[in-house]
Amino acid sequence: QLQASGGGLVQAGGSLRLSCAASGSISSIRTMGWYRQAPGTQRELVASVTLPGTLYIADSVKGRFTITRDTARNTVSLQMNNLKPEDTSVYYCNSVPAFLNWGQGTQVTVSS
Repeated sequence: QLQASGGGLVQAGGSLRLSCAASGSISSIRTMGWYRQAPGTQRELVASVTLPGTLYIADSVKGRFTITRDTARNTVSLQMNNLKPEDTSVYYCNSVPAFLNWGQGTQVTVSS
């Protein structure tokens, strides 16, 4: 079970930090990521991190979002800075590729 939290309403230019807590161990999962899905769109991967620490950051958020994982605490975090209205979505964490059960996600709304 994956529980995402930390979303909310923020003005453009603001910051949020999302956290994902896993009820089971994710220490053996090579790649964990954050996805997002806006209404009427497909879910997309925005950032991922491997166990050795290799990062992937989507072009749309590069330079603004950072992903980290704490294997000991079974958590994955997404620091989002300089948020834009187009970042408005429900954000989810999962493995990459996604094979864990999706949690409810956390809503991020960025006002202009």
